[in-house]
Amino acid sequence: MKVAQSRLTRRGQISVPAEVRRRMGLQPGSMLSWEIEDDDTVVVRRSGHHDSEDVHRRLFPIVPQPRRLEALNAGIKRHIELHHGKKS
Repeated sequence: MKVAQSRLTRRGQISVPAEVRRRMGLQPGSMLSWEIEDDDTVVVRRSGHHDSEDVHRRLFPIVPQPRRLEALNAGIKRHIELHHGKKS
């Protein structure tokens, strides 16, 4: 388990560490819920609604690099040759 730290400002604000934001998929405007346990442990969870962009980011965290049409056509040709035999 990793530990991340934040500093509380005079105005009662904290910054969420970058690693935590990335792992939780937090963006500006994301809502967090704070639950205080009996032993003063605080559990912070993402709350609120999830839009399609949230779901997409969680399912596909790595954005693929754009490919050229020639590379896509070559990949399709290789797939056909591999799975359906070489066409004359």
